[in-house]
Amino acid sequence: MTPLPRNYDWLVTKFKKFMQNHQELGKTLREAGPIKEKDANLIQLGAAAAIKAEGAVHSHVRRALAAGATPEEIYHAIILLTSTIGFPAVAAALSWAREIVEK
Repeated sequence: MTPLPRNYDWLVTKFKKFMQNHQELGKTLREAGPIKEKDANLIQLGAAAAIKAEGAVHSHVRRALAAGATPEEIYHAIILLTSTIGFPAVAAALSWAREIVEK
């Protein structure tokens, strides 16, 4: 598995309670409905790409892979956004995804 970003460790150390609550919220949201873990991460990957959040794209690619998504599913989830968020944003998100997939 790809190591977490350096800033993540700092956040956990500096803001331990905040990060614990943030992680618990994520767990609660994933358990709130019928969407499977892999699909949830692909949805969140799409949202991260839409807001051009490189770190979140990295995170959700890692999580999607861990949940069983293939690189093809990850890339497809991103290119599906082309008519919504535009080619430049999709191209950027694909490059961020590749950084994780190809490690």
